[in-house]
Amino acid sequence: MPVQKYGVLAARAVARRREGATDTPHYQIHLKDDSGTDYRAAVNVKSSSTQAPPDLLFAVVDDFRHPVTELLPQAGSGWHALSSQPGTGALDFIRGNLFDPSSMRILPPDKPGVDNDLADLLDHYVLRAIDEPTTGVFVFGARFGPEPGQPDEVFGFPVGNGVHDVHMNQGSTDKKFRKDNGVWQDGGLLLHLLPENRWVAVFLAFQSQKWHTDDVTGQPIDTAPPRPTDREEPLRIVAALVNPAGPAPEAETVTLLNASAAAIDLSGWHLSDQQKHRLRLPSQPLAAGATLAVTVADGFQLGNHGGAITLLNPSGLKIHGVSYTGRQASAEGRTITF
Repeated sequence: MPVQKYGVLAARAVARRREGATDTPHYQIHLKDDSGTDYRAAVNVKSSSTQAPPDLLFAVVDDFRHPVTELLPQAGSGWHALSSQPGTGALDFIRGNLFDPSSMRILPPDKPGVDNDLADLLDHYVLRAIDEPTTGVFVFGARFGPEPGQPDEVFGFPVGNGVHDVHMNQGSTDKKFRKDNGVWQDGGLLLHLLPENRWVAVFLAFQSQKWHTDDVTGQPIDTAPPRPTDREEPLRIVAALVNPAGPAPEAETVTLLNASAAAIDLSGWHLSDQQKHRLRLPSQPLAAGATLAVTVADGFQLGNHGGAITLLNPSGLKIHGVSYTGRQASAEGRTITF
């Protein structure tokens, strides 16, 4: 059964608490929405799984530009349930093309010293949000509470209430957690920093989670290769003409680059859009160092309000993915580069 009560909390950070020497420490954030309702975000900083090392993987995007930011509720507006589907504001680390998976690194939960653990990393952003009340904080995960008559166990506010599972929620290989696997239900932490109008995103995953998962169940594909650890994809998406000049029908294109030292046979390869419509690539070799502009057809969609483009190999596994915002697509005739 996938994660229950999935959604996003739109609130303001007012306090935080680091948990040190426990079996499963969390980084606890006290938040309030604009109506004054209290919430606690319990962010895992260590795994309890016995099938992989306990330290978590993380990725931080300091200038996060993604169409999901245009689907979020108003800052400070409280809890919002989300449907686990694309285009709803839900997160999916794999299918949403939120970040480069090779950028993920490992940090211990908490250790002596400065800027050397996951709690320090979260402090860097959360303490700024506490000091700057205009910062919008958006926490994705599973709702717990409200629990009338039961004060919050960490911050003591009157009604226990908050968000947990603020991490990747698919691809788990641990028997204890496989029941929570699902698609379009990943957790995360997004901060909208004012006045520079900049988004910061923090994504967390356990080392026991696989990067390739079933498109329906979110269960790991055990025969698939591991998460990439560098940006050396032999074939990648480098550009897209989303909003061509002139009247419809427009000739939209996606440009691919063969970055390898050998030709690649494109037979069986596909592009996939945000709604999982597939576009078969031409069955031809692409020479080393060459590019190919693929014309959009067959129901494949590049929406002018933002979207995602994914490159799938002949086995149907994601090799590369990009995303773009509505703002990037608003300039007619401009090619977006990735």
